Amino acid sequence: MSITIGVDIGGSHITSAAVDTTTYKIISGTYFRGSVNSKASKDSVFKDWAKVINKTISLTNAKETICIGFAMPGPFEYRTGKAMFKKNDKYESLYQVSVVNELISYLNAENVSLRFLNDASSFGLGGKLTNEFKEKRKVVAITIGTGFGAAFLKDNLPIADDDLVPEGGCLWDKVYKNDIADNYFSTRWFVSRYCFLSGKSEIKGVKDIVYLNDKYTQQVFDEFSNNLAEFMLPFLSDFNTDLLLIGGSITKAHQLFLPRVLELWKNKGVDIPVTIIPNSEEANLIGASYLFNENFWEKIKDALPVL
Repeated sequence: MSITIGVDIGGSHITSAAVDTTTYKIISGTYFRGSVNSKASKDSVFKDWAKVINKTISLTNAKETICIGFAMPGPFEYRTGKAMFKKNDKYESLYQVSVVNELISYLNAENVSLRFLNDASSFGLGGKLTNEFKEKRKVVAITIGTGFGAAFLKDNLPIADDDLVPEGGCLWDKVYKNDIADNYFSTRWFVSRYCFLSGKSEIKGVKDIVYLNDKYTQQVFDEFSNNLAEFMLPFLSDFNTDLLLIGGSITKAHQLFLPRVLELWKNKGVDIPVTIIPNSEEANLIGASYLFNENFWEKIKDALPVL
């Protein structure tokens, strides 16, 4: 059995698991999750990360180099392993810190190899690998939650520099209705819009909106559906998308928006297969582990961004 550790770095959490890279399945008993204070010092952040990763390391029984792939949010220099978090309210203590060099001293292993990939790309890869969509060559993956992540994959390779994909291969920063997409396809939009329509102020997240299940709930989800269908369609069409994967915390309420999105596309004569990935974290872990598929790594390593 070939084993690689996958790690998912979130804004307030970290997850880690050993992945069987022959089947791309998480090995039972190796999955751990922990909270992280992303506003803490570098030492505190690394200790929080290492606490979880070391639990997985202790169960791998690896005698050679331990390979660890990270699904990492940006801004980050994925090629060099340097964090570039600045003015984004998370991990700012790691700004210009070489994670690839400094985190190793916190890990309980003598020989460790670290590689990094954007978390949205990791999600897309993991979602495709675990569901065995081998016949799908052009896959778009989006995550809808705290923020709006996206990745464009062609034959399992993340595409960022191509005329058929948006600049940088991402969508969060693209203009939509005189704003950026991240402000429309995220938890904060739901909360802001629901509070505006209802006059309530105690709403903390989408879960609260779904629980209330009032007339404003459906209105907000209908607006979200209209916006998502309108915004995504040009990008999906330009890429000639074979499959759209959707993940993130808001997908727990997919029954309130996805049917309408598909209906709106169908009315325009567009039929794009859509699959909900219910556990985005597991997909991230599996996608991150794919960094140690050497054929894949050789194809992408020189194309990873350096900021």
